[in-house]
Amino acid sequence: MEYFSAAPVTSSLLLANIIASMIGFASPDFVTQNAFWIRPIREQRQWHRVITSGFLHVATWHLFANMITLYYFGPWLEHVFGATGFLILYFGSLLGGSMWDVVDKRNKPDYRAVGASGAISGLMSAVGIIFPFLTIGIFGILPVWAGAYAVIFIIISYGLSKREDAIIGHGAHLGGALAGIVITLLLRPESFSELIQQISEKFG
Repeated sequence: MEYFSAAPVTSSLLLANIIASMIGFASPDFVTQNAFWIRPIREQRQWHRVITSGFLHVATWHLFANMITLYYFGPWLEHVFGATGFLILYFGSLLGGSMWDVVDKRNKPDYRAVGASGAISGLMSAVGIIFPFLTIGIFGILPVWAGAYAVIFIIISYGLSKREDAIIGHGAHLGGALAGIVITLLLRPESFSELIQQISEKFG
């Protein structure tokens, strides 16, 4: 209850992802109707998929990987941006990831994807800007500064998104991460000067 009262938006998003994903695990038809899928988006204008796909996951490990990140970093960002700002950041990043794939995969009508990774990528970009020297663990093991992680993540996502044989939605990761940067700077213009100041203090 304490976690919910301190971060109600994060808690609600966690719950929504878990419930939607559990329904999807039990009902393939539910996933088919709500997954990101180029053909029905472009041909039948089923634009709800760019949002609903972000609450579905392929397996429990996929759900856990995204939700553990939301669980840890959501409250920090919710405190910084406020409830409304955090919602804008989350859904804006989710849309950024989906719309990147709408454009990038426009000639691949059978391309499908699910997952909150676009939104989560946007949150991590925000963390990298606001808390650039926060130490996070890649895979829970390798320590790296959040700012460096965000830069490396974007570069790797861009490179992998160009691979024809990719089975992970790296394009959504990239679009979400870039959207997170833009939204962070729009919602908190002072973030850029604060970032420069933190870098100067660290290395100056």
